Amino acid sequence: MWDKLEWMDRRYQELEERIASPEVVADPKQLHKLAQERANLEGVVTKYREYRATARALEETRAMLNDGLDEEMTALVRQEIESLEAQLGRHLEELKLALLPRDANDEKDIIMEIRAGAGGDEAGLFAADLFRMYSRYAQSRGWPVDIISANESGIGGFKEIIFEIRGKGAFSRLKYERGVHRVQRVPVTEASGRIHTSTATVAVLPEADEVEVAIAPDELRIDIFHSGGAGGQNVNKVATAVRVTHIPSGTVVVCQDERSQLRNKMKAMAVLRAQLLDMEQRKQEEEVSRLRRSQVGTGERAEKIRTYNFPQDRVTDHRLGLTLHNLPRILEGALDQLIDALATDDRAKQLAEQLA
Repeated sequence: MWDKLEWMDRRYQELEERIASPEVVADPKQLHKLAQERANLEGVVTKYREYRATARALEETRAMLNDGLDEEMTALVRQEIESLEAQLGRHLEELKLALLPRDANDEKDIIMEIRAGAGGDEAGLFAADLFRMYSRYAQSRGWPVDIISANESGIGGFKEIIFEIRGKGAFSRLKYERGVHRVQRVPVTEASGRIHTSTATVAVLPEADEVEVAIAPDELRIDIFHSGGAGGQNVNKVATAVRVTHIPSGTVVVCQDERSQLRNKMKAMAVLRAQLLDMEQRKQEEEVSRLRRSQVGTGERAEKIRTYNFPQDRVTDHRLGLTLHNLPRILEGALDQLIDALATDDRAKQLAEQLA
């Protein structure tokens, strides 16, 4: 780790010198490239220099104990040593985290897909609860939510709902939500008061740019049809709904939420690109998993990641063994405590893997 940090420090200094040279200043393309590399190194190098400065100060302060100080000064020096040791420990942890590879998708907008699982009508109502929870969470962070398609269950729930959340860092926060969510509660329709268990699945896809996923026109079949859901006379009378089929993968996306055929097609293509990118990334993760002999990506998705238990007013995340109470507040979008804990655990695992 230290050799890598020394190299990064030297490279950063070299870049600063080159960026200041007249030949680079006169070449905008090269200037941009070098400035970008410098920006990528800056955070780690700054923390490394802080660590080195603190380490030097600690060494100098420890040396003062050999200067024949009186009792009062010795106590003050020992106090300073304790403070510097604590600072050095914090700098070291920050350095380790700064060296972790960043997820290239972290800053992207996302497409979320929530589908009712086991549990009949109650599963559909739970899917609606999850949609509201993520919508409120997005709202609290100033992220717009846009429904792409919804298949309602008829009693206020959803068999399936697909929606977009636009905001910097949306994927970095919500990627931990993908998996099977379970609810335990007494349904409104259950006269006997028996606790019912239902599930819903959540998929979180980073929105893909066109350059990331190349789709040839002859790989697509596009069908236009009349919307079958709510939306007013225009939506139901005019053929605006769009079904896009990606022939090589068999992936089908339907969008009928907008009044405009063009808008529906654009939304459907956005979902298709996200799904194809996700499929490709999962293939890569599976290959990494085989090489490292560890579960990555798809293994977790088949497990129940979280339980929402109404009678006990608790939410338990099974990946962490973490239980929180005040379930109604969490369902209103208060997810930061859960997400922060998951992000911290993820970084710790990455760090252990990198240092192994």
